[in-house]
Amino acid sequence: MIAIIDYGAGNLHSVKNALDFLNAESIVTGDSETILNADKVILPGVGAFGDAMKCLEKSGLVETVKAVAKSGKPLLGICLGLHLMFEESDETPGVKGLGIFKGKIVKIPEKDGLKIPHMGWNSITVNKNSRILKNIGSEPYVYFVHSYYVNAEDESIISAYTEYGQKLDIAVEKDNVFATQFHPEKSGETGMAILKNFIAL
Repeated sequence: MIAIIDYGAGNLHSVKNALDFLNAESIVTGDSETILNADKVILPGVGAFGDAMKCLEKSGLVETVKAVAKSGKPLLGICLGLHLMFEESDETPGVKGLGIFKGKIVKIPEKDGLKIPHMGWNSITVNKNSRILKNIGSEPYVYFVHSYYVNAEDESIISAYTEYGQKLDIAVEKDNVFATQFHPEKSGETGMAILKNFIAL
């Protein structure tokens, strides 16, 4: 069973629909016990960093997500879910993230001709042996919607990057915790392959 965390700020149904398409048993839930008893957990998210952290705190799920990260069971963050795993974000200064990874979320620099947010399809480069980004082709395209990106303290956790005016780190992986800046559930066959890899862990 895969628990999709419902904390009031997620792209929950598109993730659920993708897992249903892959015949993976899943549940959308905000119940801490259900999340902790699941085999795997997904932390989705769209919207602003500060609002999402408030929703997690109000739902009593901050310690739940941290416990999942420490439990050894697979945990996948998607888009804002990736941001929340870090310590802080330039989007909402002064608000603490989950701190599962050290580092912060920073704004994509504005450059002439560069549209912010970075929205639409872009290719990615997988730069380390990744358990969920395997078998997805040499230059796969995935779907993005974001204005901020990861600046991790430990570069060894970065599993993929893309180019958008500059190099942007867009996926992390360490032990049982995985996260992507892009939306696998909206990324066609490549995204389905990534979700299949996660399901198979």
